Amino acid sequence: MKHIKYPGHFFVVSAPSGAGKTSLVSTLIQQDPSIQVSVSHTTRTKRPGETDGQHYFFVSNKTFDAMIEADAFIEHANVFGNHYGTSRNTVLDLVNSGMDVVLEIDWQGAEQIRASWQESASLTSIFILPPNLESLVDRLKKRGQDDESTIEKRIANATIEIAHFNEFDYSIVNDNFEQATNELSEIISSVRRGEKPIPRDVRPLAAQLLSGHLD
Repeated sequence: MKHIKYPGHFFVVSAPSGAGKTSLVSTLIQQDPSIQVSVSHTTRTKRPGETDGQHYFFVSNKTFDAMIEADAFIEHANVFGNHYGTSRNTVLDLVNSGMDVVLEIDWQGAEQIRASWQESASLTSIFILPPNLESLVDRLKKRGQDDESTIEKRIANATIEIAHFNEFDYSIVNDNFEQATNELSEIISSVRRGEKPIPRDVRPLAAQLLSGHLD
């Protein structure tokens, strides 16, 4: 497979629900105008405060299926009954223009991108870990976006997601938000400089999280 290098960089950020990746990426975007979020397509219902084309492209199941048939996605998945996908042209247009792009996505989507994205020379993947499972439960409940049944599913799925942390180039522990934001920013800055920072060893924490016990 031919690997292509584009002017912009493509960063994929994954985490279990409640680990804080959206807050980290939002802060990064506010601090760094030269990086932009890739807006995904979804069939889920728009939540209060969300804007079409800014948070997601909200489309029908029929439109989403047609895009799959046209091979328009670099990845797509069914997450808790809703479809999500990332448009190849959306990402290519941005990195071709020299803009750096960050995509929030689950581990399955990241896996698809690593397998099919020919432009992998410009791809860096980052996984966000919570400091403990209690923080996941607390964040999921406090954000008030899901019913109790969905929260339980997300918590149960967390250890499955965390088990894939070692497939990513880098891992960040979101214990202290400011520190985690700085680590994310430094990884991106290093990649831009053509450097490869030494990955943080999070294996002990991951093993604890994968035990699935709430302390």
